[in-house]
Amino acid sequence: MNVRPNRTTRQRVIVVEDGRRLSRRDTLATEEPLEIQLAAGEQRQIVAITMRTPGNDFELAAGFLYGEGVLHGRESLQRISYCRDHAPADDQHYNTVTVELARDTLPELPKLERHFTTSSACGVCGKASLESLRLNTCRLSEATTLVSPELLYNLPERLREQQQLFDATGGLHAAGLFRASGELLAVREDVGRHNAVDKLVGWALLAGYLPLGDCLLLVSGRASYEIVQKALVAGVPIVCAVSAPSNLAVAVAQSFGMTLVGFLRGRRFNIYSGAERILVREGANR
Repeated sequence: MNVRPNRTTRQRVIVVEDGRRLSRRDTLATEEPLEIQLAAGEQRQIVAITMRTPGNDFELAAGFLYGEGVLHGRESLQRISYCRDHAPADDQHYNTVTVELARDTLPELPKLERHFTTSSACGVCGKASLESLRLNTCRLSEATTLVSPELLYNLPERLREQQQLFDATGGLHAAGLFRASGELLAVREDVGRHNAVDKLVGWALLAGYLPLGDCLLLVSGRASYEIVQKALVAGVPIVCAVSAPSNLAVAVAQSFGMTLVGFLRGRRFNIYSGAERILVREGANR
């Protein structure tokens, strides 16, 4: 009998404190593989296997496929379900998700034909180059999405307040989607920072909110190329990170007119691209 995996796992550990050895039970973040299958008519293909924290699996699959250009909106979807192959009617394989397209045949999948594996740590290996991204992605809207420093200062604490799994385990990344007005729309947690973003994009896709031209994204760790790429495809004009961005993340943001903020901590942050969207006073250069 398949059992839906829990998001956390209990584990007995030995704690050493002040030279004394103690035994206690600890709560760990669960990490399990998720196989994403694509189906159309009678055709079926495995397109990815990712290590993730169970939960919001349909959003993860939808967000991943949207970011890769396989899904173009809710109209591309017939349905998403857990795999029931070779299982009783009341049983499901909770580590396999099937995404059924609203078409009779599978599209050509040149980027996915390797059936690549992603990990919670580094994301998809062999990711498309910046030039490929430039060819396949439109620039962000020139719409005036403006935010104040005060709004940004408050975001990390508001995200942290919603990190229930992090409170239990101390081992998860988080991504939060906010409107430019400061309204919190959704938060997702995962052992993989890119998975957390995929879950948010999938949530927005299934809820009919894409593109996210009036929103900003905050991630609890660093801003990698992959996170910026996923936000770009979803139309997010402002990406903020508690930690540092990579050089390629900055290059993508600059190339596509995205606002990229890093080291958002306390009452300080760095702007790496798109400073025109943040209402700040000029100060003395150092």
